Amino acid sequence: MSVGVAQTWYMMGRQLRNLMREPIWIVLMLVQPMFWLLLYSQLFRRIVDLPGFEGLDYVDFLAPGIVIMTAFFSGTWSGMGMLQDVERGVLERFLATPTRRSALVFSHVVRNAVQSAIQALIVLVVALALGATNGGPLGWIVITLAGALVAAGFAGISTGIALLTRKEATMIGVANFIGLPLLFFSSILIAQALIPKWMQDLSLANPVEWAVRAAREPVLPDTAWGDIGLFLTLLLAFAAATGVFATWAFRAYQRSL
Repeated sequence: MSVGVAQTWYMMGRQLRNLMREPIWIVLMLVQPMFWLLLYSQLFRRIVDLPGFEGLDYVDFLAPGIVIMTAFFSGTWSGMGMLQDVERGVLERFLATPTRRSALVFSHVVRNAVQSAIQALIVLVVALALGATNGGPLGWIVITLAGALVAAGFAGISTGIALLTRKEATMIGVANFIGLPLLFFSSILIAQALIPKWMQDLSLANPVEWAVRAAREPVLPDTAWGDIGLFLTLLLAFAAATGVFATWAFRAYQRSL
């Protein structure tokens, strides 16, 4: 294991330990997804009678979207953790150690991916209890991986913005500005065929839609595994690009000290 990977792993462990000391945050981040899954799925269960749902039960259709929505919001808000480290002087103290700067950044990104994977498994277990198939064992893997990648991608953006602005109010504004448009320009809650054509075209440039398409494909009849591979590759490239952005933002933060 290289030094950089080992240090990233160590720093991620530190953050996970902090999270485990306050597990209420994981619970709070699951309250809204559970609301959507438990109530929305029952309220709109007859929506699958419309064309575009391919005979699916709505819980089976909805569960992958809820996983992605949870991971997406988790990623967009993850910069708050970096912001707290900056405000408390924790980051400056780590700069006085031999720890690689990239490890300080990527540990936040990786921790968010791991956290989102845990949340995804919880959502899928609840969906299974409601009668969803979740696409079988391979479906569980694909859905969890798509959630982890989209969380990592937006965590990179959020971490970078936190390092550049260092203001909580700005972080909240940016998270809301990014969150709502990308959420509604996706097929998280409704079949893609029922979305207006112009919105379908715009959604092709939306990483949230990539994640939804990858996660939902395993539960559809005649699963297109090639499409899953394509969207997961796009998500991986997105996560890598935002990780580079976060690293650049960290260097800008260092120069400002």
